[in-house]
Amino acid sequence: MPQWSRILPELDWIADGDLRNLVEKVWEDAFQLGGWHEDDLDAIPFTLLVKDADINLFDHTRIVTHLCRQIAGPLKEMQGLDINDDHLIAGALLHDVGKLLEYGKNGGEIAMARSGRLLRHPLSGMGLAVKWNLPEEVSHIIAVHSREGERSYRSPEAIILHHADFIMFESFKSRKEFPGI
Repeated sequence: MPQWSRILPELDWIADGDLRNLVEKVWEDAFQLGGWHEDDLDAIPFTLLVKDADINLFDHTRIVTHLCRQIAGPLKEMQGLDINDDHLIAGALLHDVGKLLEYGKNGGEIAMARSGRLLRHPLSGMGLAVKWNLPEEVSHIIAVHSREGERSYRSPEAIILHHADFIMFESFKSRKEFPGI
């Protein structure tokens, strides 16, 4: 089984050891339920929406987690916003965990799985978080981070993650669609 602290070293940013362990258990559960193998890890794309995505799911997750932490700092220090760092980091690390269920291997290629057509990753990821009794605040962050969260309440942590995720996605997409500009 993968050593999640090696793949996602940002787990160490979660001060609450119980929460950190639960985040690892959610990843492990999704990995097993999705039928993945350790040699698949580098090949799982963070998106199927951009052809030839050269950033995998775990690098994307790490980038988004770093962005969240960097965005939260000034908001706490300069605006006095009350942000729960552990919930934010746990939510960032788990925001796309449902992609391990949304995607599957089809003839050696990674594509949308039947499960992903029925429940997109924010919903399956939230379901895993609830299954493992993560705080509701973390399940909320996962559930509303993408378009499924439109017209829903978003906590400050969920707002930060939502925008960090789209900053990463849109900048990646722009680089792929308009190389060299």
